[in-house]
Amino acid sequence: MLFTKEEYKNRLKKVQNSMQEKSIELLISQDTNNINYLTGYDAWSFYYSQCVIVHVNSDEPLCFVRAQDAGGAYIKTYLKRENIIVYEEKYIHTWPMHPYDPLIELIKKNNWDKLTIGVEMDSHYFTAYCYEKLKQGLPNAKIKDSERLVNWARLVKSEAEINLMKGAALISQEGMKVAMENINPGVRQCDAVAEIQRALFRGTPEIGGEYASIATLLPTGKGTSASHLTATDEKFVKGEATIIELSGVNKRYHCPMARTVLLGKPDQKKIDAMKATNEALDAGISATKPGNTANDVAQKFWGVLDKYNIKKESRTGYSIGIGYPPDWGEHTLNIYKGDMTVLQPNVCFHMIAVMQFGEWGVEASESVRVTDSGSELFCNYSRDLHIK
Repeated sequence: MLFTKEEYKNRLKKVQNSMQEKSIELLISQDTNNINYLTGYDAWSFYYSQCVIVHVNSDEPLCFVRAQDAGGAYIKTYLKRENIIVYEEKYIHTWPMHPYDPLIELIKKNNWDKLTIGVEMDSHYFTAYCYEKLKQGLPNAKIKDSERLVNWARLVKSEAEINLMKGAALISQEGMKVAMENINPGVRQCDAVAEIQRALFRGTPEIGGEYASIATLLPTGKGTSASHLTATDEKFVKGEATIIELSGVNKRYHCPMARTVLLGKPDQKKIDAMKATNEALDAGISATKPGNTANDVAQKFWGVLDKYNIKKESRTGYSIGIGYPPDWGEHTLNIYKGDMTVLQPNVCFHMIAVMQFGEWGVEASESVRVTDSGSELFCNYSRDLHIK
């Protein structure tokens, strides 16, 4: 059990209070991150049906998993054994049979089939087939979108969560250091990423790393004008820049970081773009404090870009914490104009500045924690354009 039972109970109560506010009597959460948050369950089993079930008055959630994964649930969660519900192998890839058939029977058995049931309509692993199964199998229930209820409960971190993120930040720094050492002309991109991944898994002498929920991103050359490109077997070229975006992971908690390296002679336009990028990041970070909104941070950030006549349409930040593939964002707060989410102590976000100019770009980012009086950065690694 990663956290104390008291912390898990507090999380459950926070979710149940939100359920009451939204008139949800039963919550079915399929989001892998939310399952971890509410129960502690952690395994690579999210590629098939699993969920956590929360009744508005329950003392513990139910963890609904494949029988083959029950052992992992017994080991990883804080739940009583009877609250780990397993379904048989006969429901795996045997359409029209489906794991939601026994889930529906469980709901009926508990006389929950006439309740208002919240589901995560935009969760990565809640399929259209799952939704149709619930609608057809529970005709007397009112099924509604929970509106990322658990995701929002995760927004403000506990001190225990913050400590795990600080550990992840140390691993991020190790990974970025190795990236800067291994990105050289003539080296294959895949070979550099192999060393980066090795560093991210090795972690530090005190903290071992884990797989990240997003692959190490490595736009190179003209690719720096695009987002989310990964390594190939092509070689780095002198005179080109490379963006590295990665994250250390500590017990599923992430702390992402992005930096840019330029191979060869200094390029003034890239140096100037990076200076403007860092000035914008610093302006946004300076506006990060309790009581301010995500919009306040965004306005300060874009105010600097406007000064330099730099256009940027994409958001410049999002909340972070627990992460499973395919994303380390929490799908709640966005650092973007118009997001009026109020910042509170221990809200954490990845503030990322992707600057793209036709056939080239630069990028830098920081993982930021809101403190009682302002903010602090998780990582300590120069954001300047690294010129080799």
